[in-house]
Amino acid sequence: MAFFDPKSKTISGYQKSIDERSSSIRKYYDEIGKLYYGQYKDMNTDNTKDINTRCEAITRLSNEIEDLKLKILFEKGLKKCTNCGTENSLEYGFCFKCGAKFPDDSDKEPKTDFEEAAEKLEEEKAEEVKEEEKAEEPEEEKKEDSEKED
Repeated sequence: MAFFDPKSKTISGYQKSIDERSSSIRKYYDEIGKLYYGQYKDMNTDNTKDINTRCEAITRLSNEIEDLKLKILFEKGLKKCTNCGTENSLEYGFCFKCGAKFPDDSDKEPKTDFEEAAEKLEEEKAEEVKEEEKAEEPEEEKKEDSEKED
């Protein structure tokens, strides 16, 4: 029966995403090694920018993997203590190992950095739209006033 459990399907989807990101990280490591060796062989070649770009991608992917691992824990009914790293039940208010207090919203599904960035972008767009609407209102009022004067 566990095979058909929707949580199992969700967890396996997260695990697949982790595996894909891990594979990408390994490819980036290989590329960095080749770029570095190419720079070693030819001192006139500067691959620093390419190497840095790949290092940044590795950092981003590693962060995404950590976010996915937290989501897997949540699906299993667990959360991780930020102080000692011990897995605890979502119901706990304090870590059973070190006693650190969990934030009040720690029993809610964790948001990934990507989701938080998307929400922030949506909020910024909404604010821009409001500002544009406010800027258009006085122009419309001026037009109405000039029409009334005629």
